[in-house]
Amino acid sequence: MAHEDSDTGTGLPYAQRKAEDAPGHWLLARLGKRVLRPGGLGLTRQMLDKVGISGAAIVELAPGLGRTATDIIARGPASYTGVEKDADAARLTEKAVGTAGTVVNADAAQTGLPDACADVVIGEAILTMQSDAVKHAIVAEAARILRPGGRYAIHELGLQPADLDPEVKTELRKDLARVIKVNARPQTIPEWRALLEEAGLVVDWTGTAPMALLQMRRNLADEGVRGTARIIRNVLRDRDARRRVMKMRGLFRKHRDELRGVALVARRPE
Repeated sequence: MAHEDSDTGTGLPYAQRKAEDAPGHWLLARLGKRVLRPGGLGLTRQMLDKVGISGAAIVELAPGLGRTATDIIARGPASYTGVEKDADAARLTEKAVGTAGTVVNADAAQTGLPDACADVVIGEAILTMQSDAVKHAIVAEAARILRPGGRYAIHELGLQPADLDPEVKTELRKDLARVIKVNARPQTIPEWRALLEEAGLVVDWTGTAPMALLQMRRNLADEGVRGTARIIRNVLRDRDARRRVMKMRGLFRKHRDELRGVALVARRPE
């Protein structure tokens, strides 16, 4: 266990679960990591630039810690609504947005929001964690709540090249499930495009970035010097968490040629 005076988050999902059992992204959050997106803060901000936030009615699916929500609020949307299934994570997002937005405790595939209520729907690192059926359900829900001409932006874990050997893809997914304790199912860029297009959306922009979640340079860029120091301190204090982090880092290095952060912006036709 981490020291009592560590800077790990409180109230996080899986906060009481042993380090060896917690999903990898929530373990990293407990250790102080705030940017948990495959392509880092840089790719998220590119995506937000492309999707258009200012003056728009925004719905964010599964905002988690609320880190992207703060960037969205800073860009001056007309409104912000977060949809978060996990009650603990919903409270974290509520704290992050304060009076500038609202958060509803609901599933991304069944938000309960009205038809055509959003100019922009945003979801990061949520589809990767789902089965194919749930991926389609979430994208269909995003398309339902978008107004005609509205935009849907996703930031997910991608695979490359486009013709990646199916056996390599299967091995990679098994490795991810074993190490990060989540049945992650990343896809190639053509597969992500097809997922959006099958829901009747038109992809207007695609961006990529290295999958460097646990590399020092990425952490300095995403978390800053103080944030990176906090993470390192907490990792050094927690032997079990350190063992998990090293396994994740080794996995990402093993598959560094195949893994990629990918973001897409699509629109609902008029």
